[in-house]
Amino acid sequence: MTFSSLFFILFFLPLFTFFYFRQQGIERKNRILLIFSLVFYAFGGIRYLLLLFAMNGAVWYCALHIQAASNARLRKRWLVLAIAVPAAVLVFFKYTGFLLGSFGALFRQDWPAWQLALPLGISFYTFKLISYAADVYLKKTDAQESYLELLLYTALFHHCTAGPIVRYTDMKPELANRKVTADGIASGIFRFCTGLAKKSILADHCGELANSLLPLSGDLSSVPAAGVWLGSLLYMLQIYLDFSAYSDMALGLGQMIGFHYKENFNYPYMATSVKDFWKRWHISLSSFFRDYVYIPLGGNRRSGGRMILNLLIVWLLTGFWHGASWNYILWGLYYFLFIVFENYRGNQNARPWHPALNHFYTLAVVYAGWILFRFEDPEAMGTAFLGLFGLNGNGAGGPAVSLILKNNLFFLIAAIIAVTPAAARLCRLLASRLEQRGITPAVLYVPRLILSILFLGLSILALVGNSYTPFLYNQF
Repeated sequence: MTFSSLFFILFFLPLFTFFYFRQQGIERKNRILLIFSLVFYAFGGIRYLLLLFAMNGAVWYCALHIQAASNARLRKRWLVLAIAVPAAVLVFFKYTGFLLGSFGALFRQDWPAWQLALPLGISFYTFKLISYAADVYLKKTDAQESYLELLLYTALFHHCTAGPIVRYTDMKPELANRKVTADGIASGIFRFCTGLAKKSILADHCGELANSLLPLSGDLSSVPAAGVWLGSLLYMLQIYLDFSAYSDMALGLGQMIGFHYKENFNYPYMATSVKDFWKRWHISLSSFFRDYVYIPLGGNRRSGGRMILNLLIVWLLTGFWHGASWNYILWGLYYFLFIVFENYRGNQNARPWHPALNHFYTLAVVYAGWILFRFEDPEAMGTAFLGLFGLNGNGAGGPAVSLILKNNLFFLIAAIIAVTPAAARLCRLLASRLEQRGITPAVLYVPRLILSILFLGLSILALVGNSYTPFLYNQF
């Protein structure tokens, strides 16, 4: 089950809302929240729910011993165990097949493929548990005496399966005491419906077009250069719209019941450097690696060589976290090189580039990076890069690409606008003008409600079927 499934929208969420708001007191509300979170996760498999229980229990037990340890050496041992257990489970499920295949290829052994089903959301809740244990060790928070309260943090359906990686220190105050307001509910509903529309209307159609122009399997050498460029652009739009949509929905769900999670995306395609891009893209992951890997390794407080080594470790882990394939590791190393390059320019006090050139450079780096990210097959990846410049003998364009572009021109414009802050700035401007005229902010509830209903209705149509497609997407 996902946030963008009809079952979640039409049954799970209304049922949860009904039972949650009938409860009095934070303890009862948390109990309902935990029950529904476990039911949500159980749709991914009961056995993986048991795994979630076990991992939560192991880290909970270790954190209690970290706090109770009588000396620093013992505290560190319990911390290592608290990190090693969830990390080992993640490696076992996500990377066993990849590691065996890589070693088999290295030693020229024809080992049978071993592919394990990946437990739902394990990459996200593993990092949540690691951050909790590290924060207990660093004395940023006390160890939670209640196993069930830590389980609520770990399994909370808002961000258990698709992020963001919310830290226990940020959630703890609102787990114990949170306030629901009319503005919070209205803002949460609007944020959720906006994210749902971004996912079901924009991201999914971008994905369909990208797959038709730049398929993951099959012969790419015949795709004309214009098709490779357009398909890569659509994939670039899709991956942001899809991922940020889940964060929007998670933040909206939290706002509805009084949680205030930190933003996970800040219009990354508006960045003016690669470093700036990673301050805006998947912020919870970037900050996790910064606070729990880069800084403990010494960060930039060591020599230049050691700093580069620290960055290399961070970006290897970043690439490896995203998937069990060499292209993700290559993708991480790709960004490592540009980060080192930008650090070098900064240290040399190089003459700054024009802001427009900075933005173009950043988009070009990110654009090429998503091609690395898309193709796990090295041959397909190479064909795609060659195809950008017509080096496959694929020609510049063709009638099929022209037709796709013509039929989806308005949609493409809308998707590009959606990855910029243009709409948000317009909303803030209108709100400011209304406030200057003495109009109460409550008036804004009406247009937000209308937009929420519109986004929800269109999203449900998108999820039900494709009968709306000619109206929305084929303009000519």
